[in-house]
Amino acid sequence: MARQMELGATLRTGVIAIALALTLTGEAGAQSSGNGLSNFFSLFSGQKSDAPAQPQATPGNTGSVQWSGEDGASGHPLMTAAAIREAAANFDNCVAAMWPDAARRNISQENFQRFTAGLAPDLRIMDLLDAQPEFTKSIWDYLDILVNDNRLAKGKEILAQYKAQFDATEKAYGVDRYTIAAIWGIESNYSTQIGDRSVLQSTATLACIGRRQTYFRDEFLSALEILNRGDLRPEQMRGSWAGAFGPTQFMPTAFKRYAVDADGDGRRDVVDDPADLIASTANNLKKDGWQAGQSWGYEVIVPQNFNYVLADRAKPMTLAQWEHLGVKRPNSEPYPHPADKAYLLAPAGAAGPGFLMLQNFRVIMKYNPAEAYALAIGHFADRLKGGQPFVQAWPRQERELSRTERLELQQLLAQRGFYQGTPDGQFGGQTRDALRGFQASIGVPADGFATADMLERLRVH
Repeated sequence: MARQMELGATLRTGVIAIALALTLTGEAGAQSSGNGLSNFFSLFSGQKSDAPAQPQATPGNTGSVQWSGEDGASGHPLMTAAAIREAAANFDNCVAAMWPDAARRNISQENFQRFTAGLAPDLRIMDLLDAQPEFTKSIWDYLDILVNDNRLAKGKEILAQYKAQFDATEKAYGVDRYTIAAIWGIESNYSTQIGDRSVLQSTATLACIGRRQTYFRDEFLSALEILNRGDLRPEQMRGSWAGAFGPTQFMPTAFKRYAVDADGDGRRDVVDDPADLIASTANNLKKDGWQAGQSWGYEVIVPQNFNYVLADRAKPMTLAQWEHLGVKRPNSEPYPHPADKAYLLAPAGAAGPGFLMLQNFRVIMKYNPAEAYALAIGHFADRLKGGQPFVQAWPRQERELSRTERLELQQLLAQRGFYQGTPDGQFGGQTRDALRGFQASIGVPADGFATADMLERLRVH
C-alpha cells in the first residue's frame, strides 16, 4: 500500500503512524515509496479506516460527507474545528488556485476543469487523519490476520493464474514472485479490499484542508497527471482515505515513479491489468535496492542473557558475527551467506522469537515503513513458497498496553529517572532504552518489551 520522509510529515500520521509507533517499530520511518497504508493499518488499530464514525451535522461541511466536528487530536492549528470549517468553505477556490501548477505539469485546461468539476471535500478524512486509537494489536495478532490459510490458498491461485506475468517480471526485474504476491495479498486481499473512496476527492481534500496540505498537493496534482495522460480512468482511481489505490496500493506520486507498461498497450494500468500491476510492484522494489536471489531474513533463537541493546536497526553485523554471539537458526541450519549483514529484531522481547533482517527486509520497509508489515510480507512469501510457520511460540499470554497505560508507563519511568523525554504514549527508542534500564535494575531480561507485568512492577517499585 509511502521516499525518506520523517514520520510526522506524511500521511502515515494519525491512525496509521500511531498504531505503528505505539506497538512494534517505535520509530518507524515514513514509507519512501509513497504507497498507501491505511487499509493495512486499519487492521492494526482494531478499526476500519473507512468505517463510519458517529457523525453529526456541522456548519461548513461542504457536500454530504459527515464529520465529527471536533478538533484533531494532533493539536495542529490547521486541525482545529474552526480551521477545518474555514478551509472547507474555501475548498473551491483552493482547487481552482492549483490550475497554474497543473498547467506546468502539462495538464490541459479542459481536463483540469473536467476532472475537478463537482469536487467537494470529504471532511470525514479529518477524523481519520488525526485518529489516535486507544488500543492496538500485538504482532502475533497481526500475523494471524494477515497470514492465514485462506489468503495462502488464494495467493497460490494467483501465482498459478498469472504464471506467465510473474515469469516475465522475475526475468526483467529480478524480484521474487512470492514477495510480489505477498504484497498483493496483504495490501488488498487480492484486489477484494482496495477501498472505495475517490482518489481525486481524498487528495484534493487533504491538499486544501488540514495539516498535510503541501504533501497532498503533490499527490492531487499527480493524480490529475495520471488521468490527463490516460493511464487510468477516474472510476479506476478509487482507494483508501489517504489516496492509495490499486491492488498493491500505489500513491499517485509512487505511480508516477514506478508504474510501467508491461504489456505494451500504451497504458500503465496498475488496477485492472495484472501484467502492469505485477511489473510495477517489482519495479518499485528493484529501484529501492532489492537484491535478487536473497532472502528477507531468518527466524533465530536468541540465547539467554543476551544483550538486547544489540537488537537495533542501527547496529547491523554479519551473520557470522551474530552466530558467534549465539544467535542461531531454530533448525541449526547454517546461514547461506555468512558475510551478509543483518540486524536483530525481537518484536516480542525475550519471550518471543528473534529475526535477523537482511537488505531485502529494509527494501520491503521502504514500501511500507513498519517492521510488522515487512515481517508479514517476508513470512507470507516464504509460506507461498511452501515454507512452514515460525518455529518458536509467541508470548500470547501478554497483552498490548492501551495508550493510557503506555502514557502511565512513560510517566513512571520518568519519575524513577530512567526516561528523559516528554511522556506522550508513543513508544520509540528512548522509551525502550528507559525500560531496559528499569528491567536491568530489577534483574529481569532487559529487552525493552513493554508488558502489563512491567507496568505493574513500575507501579510498586
